[in-house]
Parts: sequence; structure tokens; C-alpha cells
Amino acid sequence: MQSPDSKASELLRQEILDEARRRAEAIRNHARQKAESILAEAEKEAAQSRADRMEAARVEARRRTEAILATVSVEVGRMRSARIEDALQAIHDRARDELRARNAFDFPKVIAGLAAEALGQMAGDAFELRLSQADHDALGRELADEIRNRSNRSNLKLRLVADSNLNRDGLWLEDETSRQAWNLSLEARLERCWPELRRQIAARAAIGEQGGS
Repeated sequence: MQSPDSKASELLRQEILDEARRRAEAIRNHARQKAESILAEAEKEAAQSRADRMEAARVEARRRTEAILATVSVEVGRMRSARIEDALQAIHDRARDELRARNAFDFPKVIAGLAAEALGQMAGDAFELRLSQADHDALGRELADEIRNRSNRSNLKLRLVADSNLNRDGLWLEDETSRQAWNLSLEARLERCWPELRRQIAARAAIGEQGGS
């Protein structure tokens, strides 16, 4: 039979063990909750990191796509410009060759028209038209009469001069003092008009390409 002191000691020991078990269980529960919380936070951070990486990848993909598209657009524009430029140069060269060959137009009448236009902007009544020996021999009288008819100047004095320094198609209209001079060659006229002609042709070509796209 246990004494009262033995029973009290046993109860105390049991209470201490029970309290120890409760504290141990509480510690385990707290540790488990803490571990679960840490794991959940880690998974959340990992998911956010993956999402951030995915978004960064999407942003980079968009940036690269836009850069490629911009490059393509620039290259297409460059190729279009080069194609139009080649076409313009071909048109210029074809026009120059046609003028040199004097095809499909009446050369004396065209030159007479240019001369009459120039005379309308020149002071005085006496002028010289300097041209190559070949054109002087072939066109002299015909060209002089045509210019007089077109000038509408009854007091016009025009003398044609063969200039050995001029090549075929070279034509210079001057007054007696040579202070006023006008290059009447068709090539010179083409070069003077070409910037505006080029602009108009290029504009039409661009409109045509837009309509066909």
C-alpha cells in the first residue's frame, strides 16, 4: 500500500509528463505549421518567379518580334525606294537617248520653241545662235526661219554661228555682248526639268504601288 507521499509524487510526476507531452505536441504542431507556411511561401515565390520569368520572356519575345518587323519594314521600304530609283534612272536615260537620237519629234520646231521662250526673257534685238558645224550645215536656214516665225518679234536680228567647240546638239543663244546666254540643248533642258519630272513620276509610282498592295 502506497503512502500519501508516494501517491502525491506519482501524481506530480504524471502531471509533469503530461505537461511535457502537451508542450512537445504544441512544439511539433507549431513546427509543422511553420514548415507548411514556409513551404507555401516558397511555392508562392517559386510560382511568382516562374510567372515573372514567363512575363519577361513574353516581353522579350514581343520586343524581338517588333524589332524584326521594324527591320523588315525598313528593308521593304529600302527595296521599294531602290526599285523606284532604278526605274527613274532608266526613264531618265531613255529620255536622254531619245533626245540624242531626235526620234519621234521635229527637232527644228522643238528648238525654235525653246529659243522663242528664251528670247521672251532676254533684252535686246540682236542675237546669235551658236551650234555645231553639222547642225549649222543641216538646219541653219530652216532653224533660223522657224525661230523668227515663233518669236513674234518683227525687229529680231538672229545670226547662226557654227561653233567648232560645240558637239552635236550643243546650242547656245546669246546677245551681241554675250552677257545674256541660254543653253538650248535638249539635254540641258532635260536636266533643268528633271527634278520636277522625277518628283511627279516618283509620286505616281508610289500611288500605283499603294493601290496594288
